[in-house]
Amino acid sequence: MDYCLQDHGNNSNNGTALISTVASIAASAMLIRTIAYDYIPHDILNYFYLKLHEMKRFFSSQLTIVIEEFKGVSKNQVYEAAEVYLGSKGTLSALRVKASKSEEDKNLAFVVDKNQQVCDDYEGVMVWWKLCCEYVASTGNKEHPDDVNASLRSEVRSYELTFHMKHKEKIFNSYLPFVLERAKAIREGNMALKLHTIEYDHFWVGEVKFCHPMSFKTLAIDDELKKEIVDDLDKFVNGKEFYKRIGKPWKRGYLLHGPPGTGKTSLVAAMANYLSYDIYDLDLTAVSSNKDLKNLILGMSNRSILVMEDIDCSIKLPNREEGEEKEENNKEADKSEDSKVTLSGLLNAIDGLWSCCGEERIIVLTTNHKEKLDPALLRPGRMDMHIHLSYCTFSAFQQLAFNYLGISHHKLFQQIQGLLGKVQVTPAEISGELTKNFNSKAPLQELVRFLHSKDVVQENPKEPLQELVML
Repeated sequence: MDYCLQDHGNNSNNGTALISTVASIAASAMLIRTIAYDYIPHDILNYFYLKLHEMKRFFSSQLTIVIEEFKGVSKNQVYEAAEVYLGSKGTLSALRVKASKSEEDKNLAFVVDKNQQVCDDYEGVMVWWKLCCEYVASTGNKEHPDDVNASLRSEVRSYELTFHMKHKEKIFNSYLPFVLERAKAIREGNMALKLHTIEYDHFWVGEVKFCHPMSFKTLAIDDELKKEIVDDLDKFVNGKEFYKRIGKPWKRGYLLHGPPGTGKTSLVAAMANYLSYDIYDLDLTAVSSNKDLKNLILGMSNRSILVMEDIDCSIKLPNREEGEEKEENNKEADKSEDSKVTLSGLLNAIDGLWSCCGEERIIVLTTNHKEKLDPALLRPGRMDMHIHLSYCTFSAFQQLAFNYLGISHHKLFQQIQGLLGKVQVTPAEISGELTKNFNSKAPLQELVRFLHSKDVVQENPKEPLQELVML
């Protein structure tokens, strides 16, 4: 026991001696540093630190990429991508982040604060990002003569990306392209949707914020049809390499046809919200020539939906199968009205050479009378899917009942299902009845009375229910 106590005492004395030694060395280092700053010229000190840094780099296994904010007079796209990408990472690992939100954003945006370091793991490779800020004089930056923007800013900002040099090829060829693509997706997902319309001088106006609340979750169409549409949209969005491989523009056309009130406009809104695509509402009667139509198509952004509603009513687009004589008359009319949009001009705009000057675009035509449209407008490559939206099915009614009344089951559902099999009623009519009787004690009973009041078709078959045709 005495030996153990004596040994413990020796360890305590050794620890005290070690602390005293470290303190003496630290004090000496501070003294030497003070003397060096006071008596050694700064040029010599800078030269010494530079050589010391070079030695450190020589023995270091780390590689650092510097990504400056500007490249000459233009913003560095890699810097912008890093800023957006790290905003999603910085909230998890950085100690300080800056938050902001504009009217263009749907969510809060986060940016890493200066001199903060963020760690990222890419496929098992650890990398470190750091936002560096160097203050400059307002009259310019003599240390960065190539940076013409320095005179306009109080600081020069850059990101430093540090990683083990053995991963250099992977960082250059995989990680940085991944950051660019991921930042693009984050930026697009955070942008509020816009509804673009045509101004009098044939330019798009995009100040209107698209706030339609419809989604595929609340859209009242047949469940199977809804699933087929969503699956097709998913294939389109993920089909960039497929379209490139087959040599076709990355676009897709949808024809929505059926009676009024069957949900064509609601389906367009659900598609836009599902894909986070802007909508371009094109009224062909407001376009004075084929040339203006072509310019409007060129002025659309990528990841957008071009909508032409009631295409059969907007301009004279004759069905050329109705007779040669009528076709000749229409050709003469086209010649006498060169300033108007023609069927040929519309076909070239949506499927000609100019249509490939953009990507990830969807074209939607709506009509109540598909038979009035020229087959050339409906062929694959122009309208790839024909979606027939007809009278209300039972699954569509169930969605409406849940939307308006918050119920999924009721004793009257079976009776309503039987009536919907005999009565031609649109989802819009059902919605109107549920809205009108929302405060009623028995809204479904009122709906049953309404359905009984409709003419029941017994001898003549109903129009086909909602369907989708792949071309």
